[in-house]
Amino acid sequence: MVAALRVFWSKGYEGASLSDLTEAMGITRPSLYAAFGNKEALFRQALDLYEREKMAYIGAALEAPTARGVVERLLCGSLDVCSSDSEPRGCLRVIHSSACGTEAECIRQEVLRRGESVKSAVVARMQRAIDEGDFDTPVDPKALSDYLTTVLQGIAAQASAGATREALQGVADLTLACWPGR
Repeated sequence: MVAALRVFWSKGYEGASLSDLTEAMGITRPSLYAAFGNKEALFRQALDLYEREKMAYIGAALEAPTARGVVERLLCGSLDVCSSDSEPRGCLRVIHSSACGTEAECIRQEVLRRGESVKSAVVARMQRAIDEGDFDTPVDPKALSDYLTTVLQGIAAQASAGATREALQGVADLTLACWPGR
């Protein structure tokens, strides 16, 4: 499954051919179909693995005691995943939320649906931070979540395009400098 994940992450769903997948996984096409059903089902399992292994930092980040701590942990986790030298650069979910064509619309919708659950969790955590007095001025928890999501997706897109870790760290540092909470 790790091999399939790397193929999807580096080539995208549509760019990953069955030959790419079977070669990377060391199996035949009939074996792929017998084990996973089809390419879409294989992708969904690869996405599950990606979320478990590469996105686990999100749950830990949401447990930070302050909104600023949440943001710091989310930015740090994103930088680690998106700019790793040992993995494809960028974010598998960001790539597939915008790069899929009409023949892969079901994949795009699945990725967007999963992303919405993360956004909802961030909105809820920002509301908790507001209730706990983390902000000195009135803020909208959804706007905070949208802002943070935009920055995180931008980091992923820039990493995928080849931005250096140092450049991405600069974006993270500026985001924290602009963050309204303590």
